[in-house]
Amino acid sequence: QLQLVESGGGLVQPGGSLRLSCVAFGATLETYSIAWFRQAPGKEREAISCTSSADDSTNYRDSVKGRFTVSRDNAKNTVYLQMNSLEPEDTAVYYCAVTKATLATMDSAWYDYWGQGTQVTVSS
Repeated sequence: QLQLVESGGGLVQPGGSLRLSCVAFGATLETYSIAWFRQAPGKEREAISCTSSADDSTNYRDSVKGRFTVSRDNAKNTVYLQMNSLEPEDTAVYYCAVTKATLATMDSAWYDYWGQGTQVTVSS
């Protein structure tokens, strides 16, 4: 059974950076398409990025383009979300999710396995 564990969240000042990690247990993450989502209090869950296993291409939500970057370390079975120039509007619980499909989408229903989430708070 595939299990995803996120870490790396915390409190950061506006303009700061955080790197979130998503480690997979029970399966090889390299063979999965991966997405990062977030959910702020009182708001719907939204996709931040999606990375297709077919070609390792990544699409980003417009509001995070140029600030957030997804990368993989296959040796560690881990995907990272590097977040720079953080804004208060980025405050949310962040989730990684995966699917065996070779193409990723920004639709949460596309994903079969989810991590438990990690809290990111951007505040001065």
